[in-house]
Amino acid sequence: MPLFPTEREVRTTPEGLLWEPGERWVRGRKGDVTVVDSRHPVLVWEPALPVPCYAFPREDVRTDLLRPAANPPYGTHTGSRIFYDLHTGGAAVPGAAWTFPAADLAGHIAFEWFRRPDGGLDHWYEEEEEIFVHPRDPHKRVDALTSARRVRVEIAGTAVAESHRPVLLFETGLPTRYYLPREDVRLDLFEPTGHRTACSYKGTARYWTWRGGGEVPRNILWSYEAPLPAVAAVEGLAAFYNEAVDLTVDGERLPRPVTPFTAGLRA
Repeated sequence: MPLFPTEREVRTTPEGLLWEPGERWVRGRKGDVTVVDSRHPVLVWEPALPVPCYAFPREDVRTDLLRPAANPPYGTHTGSRIFYDLHTGGAAVPGAAWTFPAADLAGHIAFEWFRRPDGGLDHWYEEEEEIFVHPRDPHKRVDALTSARRVRVEIAGTAVAESHRPVLLFETGLPTRYYLPREDVRLDLFEPTGHRTACSYKGTARYWTWRGGGEVPRNILWSYEAPLPAVAAVEGLAAFYNEAVDLTVDGERLPRPVTPFTAGLRA
């Protein structure tokens, strides 16, 4: 008997796709209609996208609700040439689904989800938990740990936060985020905005913008009022973009990292 778990069954196609059989029961709904109900989903990673999507065996999809796309969005998915519009309740969702050209994924249908303005389907569930934005990557980890580190944050030379009771959020592929009690943050130096973002791992965040001068990006500060259970420790705490503020942790000034958010902050 092996002493360690076997490697995950991640496979590669000639088209550059990575895919892996999933073990979660996944359902997708549009209104009151269940469009997908599968206990055999497949996770697919495309070369140009940072998160996976799901593809489902054709027999687990309400294919009677799919029609060949009136305006196929060619070029949006790796090598795909067959797209479908979804028709439910008298309304159509353009380009809601597609098939990958890979022979390994023949007989599977994928659904648009990530970066789609209208969300495609209305609700997605893994087991009995609703999932937002995109499927969670089983190879990605997010940990929120309470800490006694001393954290100081400066913006344009002004100290805006100082705390010795942060929660450190470690997320695969991103720099450590330092979540601080709001009473340790000079919130009087910021104003709330209507900006909101959603994360499949953390929930929905609200934002504040710096009131002072300097070339400081908008929405530099955020908080999760009702985070998902896995990161409940950050509830109500405030965090800054490391990419655009000066962080000092235990007396050591941290360099500003370059991340997928850097370009957007500069813009």
